[in-house]
Amino acid sequence: MMHPDNKKNTQEENYFPKVEDILAAKLTLNNVVETTPLTKNRNLSTKYQANILLKREDLQNVRSYKIRGAFNKIKSLNNDQIKAGIVCASAGNHAQGVAYSCQMLGIEGLIYMPSTTPKQKINQVKMFGQDKVKVVLTGDTYDAAYTAAMAECDKTGRTFIHPFDDPKIIEGQATVGLEILEQTTEPIDYIFVPIGGGGLISGLGSYIKQMSPETKIIGIEPEGAPAMDWSLRANQLIELEEIDKFVDGAAVQRVGSYTFDISKKVIDDMLLVPEGKICTKILELYNFDAIVVEPAGALSIAALDQYKDKIKGKNVVCILSGSNNDITRMEDIKERSLLYEGLKHYFIVRFPQRAGALRDFVDKVLGPTDDITHFEYSKKTSREKGPAIIGIELQNKADFKGLVQRMEDNDFVMEYLNEKPDLFQYLV
Repeated sequence: MMHPDNKKNTQEENYFPKVEDILAAKLTLNNVVETTPLTKNRNLSTKYQANILLKREDLQNVRSYKIRGAFNKIKSLNNDQIKAGIVCASAGNHAQGVAYSCQMLGIEGLIYMPSTTPKQKINQVKMFGQDKVKVVLTGDTYDAAYTAAMAECDKTGRTFIHPFDDPKIIEGQATVGLEILEQTTEPIDYIFVPIGGGGLISGLGSYIKQMSPETKIIGIEPEGAPAMDWSLRANQLIELEEIDKFVDGAAVQRVGSYTFDISKKVIDDMLLVPEGKICTKILELYNFDAIVVEPAGALSIAALDQYKDKIKGKNVVCILSGSNNDITRMEDIKERSLLYEGLKHYFIVRFPQRAGALRDFVDKVLGPTDDITHFEYSKKTSREKGPAIIGIELQNKADFKGLVQRMEDNDFVMEYLNEKPDLFQYLV
């Protein structure tokens, strides 16, 4: 399930971002990035009886905070490095930040992306980079793209721009924390920060802990990709063998060496959030506040329930890290939310061998607000004699028990699929 990684060097262990380096990064970024709003969210503040402030990095000019670290790193290159050009590997926000930086600074960049990257993201990278960036599609995974990018660096001498594990990247991301303290007059009690490779939380956390040490830094990862959580528990870098890649902006198998060592010093608590709950929060933010976020962008808000007693009456900041959400994912997001909330259920139903059995199912089994959203016979021939896969959406979670009871009362033999993930993923 995991591999410990003990590779470490003295430079990494001793590095901690200095306030003056973060201030220098802020000066570097002044005319490039937006000072994103820090705004009170009334719905969340009322729900949690707290002062909930949202740091809106989803409104950044490449729709995520990644431009901060990317530009700060690329701007620090010497003349020979600039002349040789740069390389990065990314399927998402880092690629866009690097592309934008290349265009702004007039540097040629190669962006390696997996062949499976959605066309919308590829087009975004090309749009931000314009004539300064070439997108290279290779392999089916990020790891394959990363390997190809490193081979390019070895062959041509180009500089690799790491998505998170680099001091200049970390110092750039730290400017999010600098802005938060500049934008508030009252002390901040908690900051909830999403974690992927750790660049944001190590940068932000290092600044906050030096300038406002009483502020608690809470890190959040998706349940399916707990690389930082496991590493902190083990007190050594852990590489996960398998991860759920759904929260693509925060799903890494291994956090950075620099970022891990800093995180050990600045993170006060770690929380894991189920992917389904993240989907629920994406939909709530859109429906209640007209805010569009990507899955990683909703992590901080999705974690608030776990701290609802501790944050009452407190000043709390949630980082909305990005809004690069492909609209084609919305059906999947809705489905995962319904499943998590207990409102969507799948069954294999074996109908009794009698005339009108399907009509009986509709009339006698379904409740007045239940809705069949999926129906598929499992056999292509003699369909009426075979079982059917049925998806039912409920209006109320409590209606599930009655639905199952009515199936039994009317002699409908069924197999519940939600609790059988292997079969469930294959069939639905």
